Amino acid sequence: MTEPWSAEEFTARLRGLSTRYWDTHPFHLRLHAGDLTKDELRSWAANRWYYQRCIPRKDAAILANCPDPDVRRQWRERIVWHDGTKPGEGGAEDWLRMAEALGLSRDEVLDERHVLPGVRFAVDAYVTFARTKPWVEAVASGLTEMFSRGLMARRLADMRARYPWIAEEGFAYFTARLKVISGEGRSTLDLVVRNCATRERQEAAVAALAFKCDVLRAILDTVDYYSGTRP
Repeated sequence: MTEPWSAEEFTARLRGLSTRYWDTHPFHLRLHAGDLTKDELRSWAANRWYYQRCIPRKDAAILANCPDPDVRRQWRERIVWHDGTKPGEGGAEDWLRMAEALGLSRDEVLDERHVLPGVRFAVDAYVTFARTKPWVEAVASGLTEMFSRGLMARRLADMRARYPWIAEEGFAYFTARLKVISGEGRSTLDLVVRNCATRERQEAAVAALAFKCDVLRAILDTVDYYSGTRP
């Protein structure tokens, strides 16, 4: 039987996937450079909405598959953060405010008329992954949050500077998310390392994180392909 990696080696292999994260995607680079048109920003927000609305469903699938009540108590807070405790609250609501600040109506975002087939396919695959894989693999797929804090802080600063026409309330999602994402990344990593005691589980966790990176890049690949600057 192959020996498991040490906690340090396992962690290094997970962190090593940072090069596959979507921070260097050409669409994101154009966004941060201030090169996107208003229509491109709106397409990005409307398509990213589909991902945002499916995150609580992904987290609910993890809860359904997890037999450990301590983990379930920890994980359910994520659903509350996105959905809020009542209408008009939560991360999903903040994303809708961004879409409105970009010039989209709430109705056209909620009815998903702008969601591209490739985006829908990638996000649905992610939810299916969480439903059908062991819970710890689904948790490991969410370790992209280890890579996201720097990107989110940079995005907030760049969008404020490059797109001054966006009202400040449109940035509520990013300002709220920055307050929690660093702690989530550390606690999620600890949870994965603690529950992957065999090489088989460790390798599955690394593959799960790689899959999630591919999902995120597929979302941007699709939005970028249909953008107005495509050759």
